[in-house]
Amino acid sequence: MSTLLAALAGALVVGGVLLGIYALTPRPAPPPRPARPARTGRLIRWWRGLPAWQRWSSLAALAIGVLVMVATGWVVAVPVLPAAVLGLPALLMVSSADRQIARMDAIAEWTRNLAGVLTAGQGIEAAIQASLRSASDAIRPEVARLVGRMRSRWSTEQALRAFADDLDDATGDLVCAALILGAAKRGDGLARVLQDLAESVAADVRGRRQIEADRAKPRASARMVTLLSIGALVFFGLGGRFFAPYSTPLGQLILLVLLSCYGLLLWWLRRMAEIQPATRILGSQLRGRVGRR
Repeated sequence: MSTLLAALAGALVVGGVLLGIYALTPRPAPPPRPARPARTGRLIRWWRGLPAWQRWSSLAALAIGVLVMVATGWVVAVPVLPAAVLGLPALLMVSSADRQIARMDAIAEWTRNLAGVLTAGQGIEAAIQASLRSASDAIRPEVARLVGRMRSRWSTEQALRAFADDLDDATGDLVCAALILGAAKRGDGLARVLQDLAESVAADVRGRRQIEADRAKPRASARMVTLLSIGALVFFGLGGRFFAPYSTPLGQLILLVLLSCYGLLLWWLRRMAEIQPATRILGSQLRGRVGRR
């Protein structure tokens, strides 16, 4: 036993010496971590991003919940009613994928028109300015800002990078990258590259429309389940006996947990039907991440 304790003590001494040497060895300071925005700031931005009717409706629901709590003793009404006002529109609204597909279709059409103008012999800057007349309404504001920056004597690369940030789309990044390379090299073949890109994007649009038609079914199922659940809760709640076991403080806590789990499941079902955006290859945020590395 004494031999074992002596060996253990010797190992601890050696380990302590090694740790002391490691602590005294100079090492390069780790790079500073980017400051994360405060949770309070993100909460305020999320609240300001809500529509005005939803903000006022949630405040009204909170006031009604307080009145219900005072009148009946149901404390669970205070968090449930505002959460329902804030969460149900997100569960019941139509997907924004149609808008994204329309923007991709507009980018493909704009790229095709730009390739046609370049084929006629005009330069990149003149072709971009001429493309504003035929730009689709889905991307006309972004193209107008691009033309305005070029007329304000921005460099072609800076204007195209800002245009990619305005579009905020991986497909737009591909087109802008091709235009940036064409503006830097000033060689032939850019019109052909843009034409091929337009055809590729058009094929992607057709595929996404087919996928969106399939995704519309689970979204419709999520809306139907949500509406049926709300109707069932209202119907059984009016009878008075259905919620009677939940009238105690413990019962209200259990009811809050069950409603929260049910709402999370509905949200998960909604998320399954959403299209995740593709990773961008251009943009100020990406340049910032590369610079921090």
